[in-house]
Amino acid sequence: MKKKRYSEDYYLEIITNVQNCRWQRQPEEYKKFRSKLVSCCDATHNLVISQNNTPLGSNISYEAERASFPIEKGIFRMLPVSQPFVGRPFNQCAVVGNGGILRDSICGAEIDKSDFVFRCNLPPITGNISRDVGNKTNLVTVNPSIIGRKYGELNGNKSAFVNSIATYGEAFLILPAFSFRRNTDISLDVYHTLHGFKAKQKAIFFHPKYLKNLAQFWRTKGVHAFRLSSGLMITSAAIELCENVKLYGFWPFSKTTNDTPINHHYYDNELPKPGFHAMPIEYREILQLHGKGVLKLQFSKCEAA
Repeated sequence: MKKKRYSEDYYLEIITNVQNCRWQRQPEEYKKFRSKLVSCCDATHNLVISQNNTPLGSNISYEAERASFPIEKGIFRMLPVSQPFVGRPFNQCAVVGNGGILRDSICGAEIDKSDFVFRCNLPPITGNISRDVGNKTNLVTVNPSIIGRKYGELNGNKSAFVNSIATYGEAFLILPAFSFRRNTDISLDVYHTLHGFKAKQKAIFFHPKYLKNLAQFWRTKGVHAFRLSSGLMITSAAIELCENVKLYGFWPFSKTTNDTPINHHYYDNELPKPGFHAMPIEYREILQLHGKGVLKLQFSKCEAA
């Protein structure tokens, strides 16, 4: 049964009340929710396509299409032997969304103190904005459409792309190469470009089975959408990979709790395609996890260092 949908003002009223409550981590609630994610999805072993979970000569099924892709020698050599996140479970993790609420938040220093920092879709992190969003990046998602829109699908000056992502240091770039067939070639091109330029960043690929199972998990909680947002994907993974998870910049609303208009992103006001994601509904679930002490949402400015 689908859960009832509410207005933006309804959510903002709830958030106002939540902000006035002291947050406390609840280890048992965290363990319970993490156990459910492990049972359905198991990010520790299946988040990324690896040689351990995808044998040479096998066929990998696409997440959202009835098609498969053969894992031949050339592809197999591109895969990490095992999951690449050395040191898990990490203690303190920051999942940084791109919401306009991050602007003037002064959260950069706090984010950069985290043991592992997740980001979404190649956001800007240099210049004055770093004071609000930080610089440290360990994993950043890459929507293949961004590569097409900003870098001409790497058909031209590949060095522009490589120079642009140098800001992410030695981060992993994770792509949904096998969600749709249209994503595959451009995702493989990202890998080959980074490899060819000997870039510090490494391209890895979401396992389509992980994403399919994760979407089903959230559907049971009423999140019905064409696609989960990148933010919910990596928040889910973070709960499995980290002991403490804090979210910054998660804000799918057009205004603050004080009715101040706010951009959709901290760097622009480009809205998502209608019906593509279920942002307010996703936020409802994240807000519930905050209330249960599973993770912590940063709603307002951070304290200056």
